[in-house]
Amino acid sequence: MKKQLWMIFGPIFCAIVAIAILFLSPFFTRTQNDTVWKEASSSMAANVLRGNSIKNAAIGSGEYIPFFGSSELSRIDSFHPSALAKAYDRGYTPFLLGAPGTQSLTQFMMIQSMKDELKGKPVVFIISPQWFVRDGMKDDYFNAYFSELQAYEWALSLTNVTPSDRYVATRLLSYAKVQKNQAFMNSLAQIEQGKLPSGFSRTRLALETRILSREDQLFSRFGLLSKQKKIDQAAQKLPKTYDYHELEKLATKQGQKSTSNNTFEIDNQFYQQRVKKNLKRLKGSQKGYNYLSSPEYGDFQLVLNQLAEIQAKPLFIIPPVNEKWQAYTGLSPKMLNGFSKKINYQLKEQGFEHVVDFTQEARIPYFMADTIHLGWRGWLESDRYIEPFLTNPQQEATYHLSDEFYSNDWQKLKPERLPDPTKKQ
Repeated sequence: MKKQLWMIFGPIFCAIVAIAILFLSPFFTRTQNDTVWKEASSSMAANVLRGNSIKNAAIGSGEYIPFFGSSELSRIDSFHPSALAKAYDRGYTPFLLGAPGTQSLTQFMMIQSMKDELKGKPVVFIISPQWFVRDGMKDDYFNAYFSELQAYEWALSLTNVTPSDRYVATRLLSYAKVQKNQAFMNSLAQIEQGKLPSGFSRTRLALETRILSREDQLFSRFGLLSKQKKIDQAAQKLPKTYDYHELEKLATKQGQKSTSNNTFEIDNQFYQQRVKKNLKRLKGSQKGYNYLSSPEYGDFQLVLNQLAEIQAKPLFIIPPVNEKWQAYTGLSPKMLNGFSKKINYQLKEQGFEHVVDFTQEARIPYFMADTIHLGWRGWLESDRYIEPFLTNPQQEATYHLSDEFYSNDWQKLKPERLPDPTKKQ
């Protein structure tokens, strides 16, 4: 009888034990390699963004530079940073850390998850004005990119609770996906009160972290859907020798050819699929848009705080909005200028001096690929700042962070109340 039971349940028992050993064992055999890193660097796959094993190893190798952003990173043409770096042997390869829907809270989680690998290194960070809407990051975007692994490791790594940590806890607790996880909710509630996670909640988080980490190590390299082939093809269309004026002519030519079916200088395919059928409805549709009051300003402060803590050397790029599209939809230029003033103040007041603000470049033909994403001439102009920043040594910055930028007062502050920088003593 015992033998029969063993024959039935023995294999199941052995399988459970094997899985437990696989996921709970502290030992890890590295399976990542240069090929995986290269594929992952342009994939913008959710499993790479939410995981640690691939992106951390690649950035730690020193061969890749992190480019943080959102959907603009996914639009590949000959002037995309990855194509230019490939064509002209820049000595660095962009690792694209963003996708449609990623915003400051996601970027903060990624940055803190690889703070050892990023310490003292240069990064490029693209700030999208449209992140800064009234309610901040939408639930759908949060759900798509929220990483339990990165969040648990952050909570377990705390040795004391700072105002920044309490703000993270408060923000995470506001999302329904987190509210479904009682153990993590308990830990976040403790952090929000200024206490370190303790008791059963901490023990459970530690166990789940080990399982998630092993899952990341084993499976994150699958389904990367690399854009490397597209990048290689785009790079091959560039002249062999870098000449800015020749490249600007080529960017204009490509822009003209790619936006021939509309008067807004929007990429033909984007216009045909996303705009044309809704054109009448979209007229005047953005008159009430406001990027001046948003919890995103506090979320962005998390990014700044983490970059300063690890003494990273960031270059920030602020894209404009297609001027023709602004006029058609009624998006306020005054509001966009106010956003520019407010975000520049938050950056420069705290010692982040490397800021490229293209807000006033909205009228340049083919600067944008569509309504809000950098295009042919926009990427080329960005490269005039990116290339020297990444290829020349940057001095260590002196940052002076202020917790006031987490406050509701700052999130809602009207830019006209900011001091005039020309009168600063």
